[in-house]
Amino acid sequence: LADFRTGAAQGLRTALPKGTFRTQCNGYEQVTVPPADPTEERKQGRRVPIDELPEYAQLCFKGVSALNQLQSAVLPIALYSQENMLVCAPTGAGKTNVALLAIMQQVATAFENGVLQRDKLKMVYVAPMKALAQEIVGKFSKALAPLALVVREYTGDMQLTKREIMATQILVTTPEKWDVVTRKGADTLVQSVGLLIIDEVHLLNDERGPVIEAVVARTLRLVESSQQMTRIVGLSAT
Repeated sequence: LADFRTGAAQGLRTALPKGTFRTQCNGYEQVTVPPADPTEERKQGRRVPIDELPEYAQLCFKGVSALNQLQSAVLPIALYSQENMLVCAPTGAGKTNVALLAIMQQVATAFENGVLQRDKLKMVYVAPMKALAQEIVGKFSKALAPLALVVREYTGDMQLTKREIMATQILVTTPEKWDVVTRKGADTLVQSVGLLIIDEVHLLNDERGPVIEAVVARTLRLVESSQQMTRIVGLSAT
């Protein structure tokens, strides 16, 4: 798993797609990323049947016959690559299931001889508020129950012991809570995170934007300094 998650020697710069260019502006650097090439599913408007997914992923989509068009379009990146991704779609478009696909990508890296090594999985889902965090815990706990993955809330009101944190595969937190955790530096928990999902990224333009930006910046700095890959998936309504 460590080898799979090890970054390239040049860190984040090599993770950006071909055609990306940087512009030095007054006091900041502007990074322009070209749009991704449309996938075959997107070109054809095809909805991918659930039975075409790997068996372990099918377990998490019980009662669903096919991915919707958004999920089908991003499937090759979400499930079959480690690329960072930003998904912009209206509320109700199915972005939560895109997050599940990204979680399944991490699950795929934790199989050894056909056995899922749950202790090698650590993912963080950053929800904008505590109420949504509780909702996500409920949804993910139900969806990931067939894989026996543990999902716990980790907010200011919900403290966890070190043992509980180590026994949890997915921590659902808020920007403020994860900001406090990452300020402590590259401790064992932060270094072990292989996937960081940030919901409602459009709040970057809100008063809480600096907190989200700080969390992302620390994650990217950790990737570059430790050469340990932490995938970032952003979900935005705009």
